[in-house]
Amino acid sequence: MMKPQTSKLDPKLQASYYYNLPESLIASLPAEPRDHARLLVYDRKTDTITHSRFDKLLSFLPHNCAVLLNDTKVIKARIFGHKSSGGKIELLLNSPLTANRFSAYIRGRVHQGSVLQFSHDLQARVEELKKDGLRIVSFTCKKKPLDISGLYEILDKIGHVPLPPYIKREDTKQDSFDYQTVFASNPGAVAAPTASLHFTTKLLDELKKSHAWANLTLHVGAGTFKPVEVENIDEHTMHSERFYIPKDAKEIIDSKKSILAVGTTVTRTVEYYARTKNTQGECNLFLHPLNPPIRINHLLTNFHLPCSTLIMLVASFIGLEKTLEIYNEAVKREYRFFSYGDAMLVL
Repeated sequence: MMKPQTSKLDPKLQASYYYNLPESLIASLPAEPRDHARLLVYDRKTDTITHSRFDKLLSFLPHNCAVLLNDTKVIKARIFGHKSSGGKIELLLNSPLTANRFSAYIRGRVHQGSVLQFSHDLQARVEELKKDGLRIVSFTCKKKPLDISGLYEILDKIGHVPLPPYIKREDTKQDSFDYQTVFASNPGAVAAPTASLHFTTKLLDELKKSHAWANLTLHVGAGTFKPVEVENIDEHTMHSERFYIPKDAKEIIDSKKSILAVGTTVTRTVEYYARTKNTQGECNLFLHPLNPPIRINHLLTNFHLPCSTLIMLVASFIGLEKTLEIYNEAVKREYRFFSYGDAMLVL
């Protein structure tokens, strides 16, 4: 994670989004209980930082703002098996493409036509090798083609929770609960909408009593962890993720209410709709200081990786310099970072 800091901050340059993070601050376990994570609140009007705790969230929210959440559900997308030759293989499902074609990442050398064997008579055939590292696969069980729901049902029995690559441990049974929001309802994500992980049922109920709210769905893909590798961020190819905006969420977006987006996934979904008017499809919007939000007013999010599209999204709200100032303050005060880490509220 070490990388030289550019001498002059330039929002176009990938290296400008670097900050120095000690490995000890990368959270490998969540706060217990989950709403006891720390909360850094940045108020843009007063240019002030307040240090608090997530269960105090409602005391900071504007009374008239509506709240949008992502109700995607993380599937057990990581499975282990072997090739016909006997070599071990690891497959991480990314997203469905059609009824029986899926994109996936495969650890282990495979060729077009390779057949991979897993438990419960699950097989995957490699249909295509993509240049970006993705593989297109189809699944069968007992030689019968599997659709999306059939595959998810088997993955729930044999799969593992797809913890992010920076959590250096194997998943446990507890991760099946911890790496899932309390309101998750639509299966399809291979990474959690992490800002929402901090909500308990009690806190969520209190929020719904005091604020207009709605759910939308964006199925977070493995591409969320893809680093920006080009020097000029304008040249970065953004990953796409499936989304759906139901009627009640659309009504809030179309209204004049101020909106708090719970997470970067909600932010990108709403901002994609604001630009395209599409209520479902594939979202590939890349927000950064040169492409700022036009509809979302407030952001609740976790602390993100250096030089990632996610920290660039934060900078689209508050600017590059302020983002780095806040992140360095969070490091100094030993906030916990990334998926199981602490939260940040931008007002």
